[in-house]
Amino acid sequence: MTDERIIQQFDAAAADYDSQRRKLIPCFDDFYGMAVSWASAATDAPRIADLGARTGLFAGMVKRKYPDARITLIDVSDNMIAEARARFGDDPLVDCIVADYTKHEFAGPYDIVLSSLSIHHLTHRDKRELFHAVHRMLTDGGVFVNADQAAGASPFFDRKYGDDWRRAVRASGLTAEAVEAAVERRKLDRNATVNDQLTWLREAGFAETDCVYKYNEFAVFYARKGCL
Repeated sequence: MTDERIIQQFDAAAADYDSQRRKLIPCFDDFYGMAVSWASAATDAPRIADLGARTGLFAGMVKRKYPDARITLIDVSDNMIAEARARFGDDPLVDCIVADYTKHEFAGPYDIVLSSLSIHHLTHRDKRELFHAVHRMLTDGGVFVNADQAAGASPFFDRKYGDDWRRAVRASGLTAEAVEAAVERRKLDRNATVNDQLTWLREAGFAETDCVYKYNEFAVFYARKGCL
């Protein structure tokens, strides 16, 4: 379940979300590039769901890879979904929904389920339940790609990751106001470790799962549903 404070923060950040991503994610190109490369399907027209889609940034990258994909974007923020609708225009293959993806009844099944920088806002219990739900949403052989934040293996690593991130964003050219807003948003994060998330994905029934990219707290998780 999404915290109301998170909705308010992302409603406020929607207009500048895309323009700030590269500056707020020091490893932007590798992070999203790796996520897109692992978002693969056996068909040229996959059915895709993007959970916590924000402005559709990640989905837009995957859409360039699969122009004929049918994509469902879902986010709790009205303002973020408005930006997503503007991004995709009148594309009849893209549906945008304002809803909490932990409660939504998806039509499915999907060949690919995406998420980026969203699931870390959930409680750990909700993360585990969501991974089970994603497994049910996928076709046999379908994949789940989650480009997200992960906790360090100990408080030492969390402090180091946080220090590195703050130093990078303060040197990025963002205004002091934008940096402070990003710092405030991070106070609501509920990061889980890589090992815990891989364990939860396996518990949910995924046949293959790994962290395929990691730069400090930025991690890309891949999970494939086994074929019957």
